[in-house]
Amino acid sequence: MADPHGFLSHRDREPQPSRPVPVRIMDWKEVHTAQEDGALRRQAGRCMDCGIPFCHQGCPLGNLIPEWNDLTRRGNFREAIERLHTTNNFPEFTGRLCPAPCETACVLGISQPAVTIKSVELSIIDRAFDNGLVTPQEPEWLSGRTIAVVGSGPAGLAAAQQLGRAGHTVVVYERDDAIGGLLRYGIPEFKMEKSVLDRRLVQLRAEGIRFRTGVQVGGNGPEDLNLTELSQRFDAVVIAVGSTVPRVLGVAGQGVSGVLPAMAYLVPANREALGNEAAISAEGKDVVIIGGGDTGADCYGTAIRQGARSITQLDIRPQPPTARPEHHPWPTYPLIHRVGESHEEGGERVFGVNTLEVIASQGSVTGVHIVDGQRVDGHFDAHAGTERTIPADLVLVALGFTGPDPVVATGARLATTDRGNFARDEQYATEAPGVFVAGDAGRGQSLIVWAIAEGRACAAAVDRFLTGDTTLPAPVLPTDAPITV
Repeated sequence: MADPHGFLSHRDREPQPSRPVPVRIMDWKEVHTAQEDGALRRQAGRCMDCGIPFCHQGCPLGNLIPEWNDLTRRGNFREAIERLHTTNNFPEFTGRLCPAPCETACVLGISQPAVTIKSVELSIIDRAFDNGLVTPQEPEWLSGRTIAVVGSGPAGLAAAQQLGRAGHTVVVYERDDAIGGLLRYGIPEFKMEKSVLDRRLVQLRAEGIRFRTGVQVGGNGPEDLNLTELSQRFDAVVIAVGSTVPRVLGVAGQGVSGVLPAMAYLVPANREALGNEAAISAEGKDVVIIGGGDTGADCYGTAIRQGARSITQLDIRPQPPTARPEHHPWPTYPLIHRVGESHEEGGERVFGVNTLEVIASQGSVTGVHIVDGQRVDGHFDAHAGTERTIPADLVLVALGFTGPDPVVATGARLATTDRGNFARDEQYATEAPGVFVAGDAGRGQSLIVWAIAEGRACAAAVDRFLTGDTTLPAPVLPTDAPITV
């Protein structure tokens, strides 16, 4: 059992350390560094092994958090990684990229700072890789069934690995030139170095998963396929293409040169970090980021590393409180003011503002016209006399995504919901026979932890569809609405 005095002996929360700001903004390497063993075990020992572990409520994967916390406290990392991999295919991804709703649901968090669950998780998996404890798990037998997975992000990779371990032959199709989806080119290197992704792909390939890059499902290229062709070639198809259609700004001037969707900036910037030439650079520019979420923060840190002259991030929401508000009681995920690693590095965040117009000269952006105010009954109530224009040479629109690319459904009937996502039933199945949907393509824009959970749950549903039953473990997840934090 857990140390009954751990949370009393060690009341302070010791987060994962970061490299100094002046050092880390000079390169693209990860911001965080490994936690010292003593601090790690102290933090793991603060876990109370609650009778009802509400951290499970916060984690859609159902991670066995108290178990691997205590194993970490004892220094038993071999068993800790076994417990962690029981529910999570890719803890090295979630340990770096998930906002950790498990921590806001931690019982200790009622009266003390919550256990550092995320950093413990990351330490377990990184130690496991360093010590050769992550090995291929080949199936005991082959089913003779074949499955195509469209999309190689976290949902697609999780579904592929689970189905491969069930004995099916799995081929993953990716439209880009390398496997990983947004993990490859959407997530900045300073949040997750791509060597972390590549070492996991070594395991998947050793387990028999096949990958084909440069194939656009629904495209018109010589290597492309449509959904009908995939359904004819394979016994089942899993669509896990994410939610990639950007939400537009919707104001005058949005189409001028220098105004880009966030991913149109991040993808080439991430390629630059991996050694390619810079296609779009913020160097020496006044950068305005419209949107206060994680994607906007990724643009923020990227522009800093490219040498932007100034960076301003605009958020239509008022600045949240620093402490949990009464209308977000424990164990819900609270809307509080969070300062991310990118925000520590410079620039400015402006809250409670609405974008009125993009100002341009000779077809190129020169500024963004904004106004202070607040949302009231679904509309923005502007404060008189607060209109102003801030200079901008580059405007990045990071307002989220409205759904999957509809071209994927070319060649087959694939209905969509009123939210623009691919429609599916509680078993992740679409109206097209043998075609399933997992991750953001069906749920809507959400978190990486939900993508992995959906990939696992969808894999179990596909296995059941093909064989009549399944032994694959899977979380029970609602499929009728997007869930975000």
